[in-house]
Amino acid sequence: CTHYLFIVVVAVNSTLLTINAGDYIFYTDWAWTSFVVFSISQTLMLTVGACYYLTFTGVPGTATYYALIMTVYTWIAKGAWFALGYPYDFIVTPVWLPSAMLLDLAYWATKKNKHSLILFGGVLVGMSLPLFDMVNLITVADPLETAFKYPRPTLPPYMTPIEPQVGKFYNSPVALGAGAGAVLACTFAALGCKLTTW
Repeated sequence: CTHYLFIVVVAVNSTLLTINAGDYIFYTDWAWTSFVVFSISQTLMLTVGACYYLTFTGVPGTATYYALIMTVYTWIAKGAWFALGYPYDFIVTPVWLPSAMLLDLAYWATKKNKHSLILFGGVLVGMSLPLFDMVNLITVADPLETAFKYPRPTLPPYMTPIEPQVGKFYNSPVALGAGAGAVLACTFAALGCKLTTW
């Protein structure tokens, strides 16, 4: 019972973090920087919870099921915010599913080898999620248009979106997010596996 309760708690918390991480649409001036940071945070939240669930059940496919739990939770929360006039697109959430499928594949293809799950699965999730996240970002409404349509009165003047600073800090946020995510996701995959030995 405690294990299943833990799964629900991790799923809820990772969903809450991911919902808040999706707010980079509004920070147009820092969109690329925010994209990298938030892609990494989503990668790590998905990895730790999915690896825990996967190694706890020992059944390939439960990582994808975990991502589905996150997706449904997020749809419910975003649906509530959308009803209040907050401009969220539902296409935002399913980006975790293909990455979780890769995690399941790494576990299944190596005959339930935890070390392969940590190394291969972590790298696959870390490198794939920023890519799916960018596809997601391309398909939602234009960030600059959205930011002006739904102004944040609490933002200080220096944070008011003027124009996107594309390439100001580095040329490819997907590559940077994927590189950092691939390294960090292995650590969080190991943490997720370790949690099942409590």
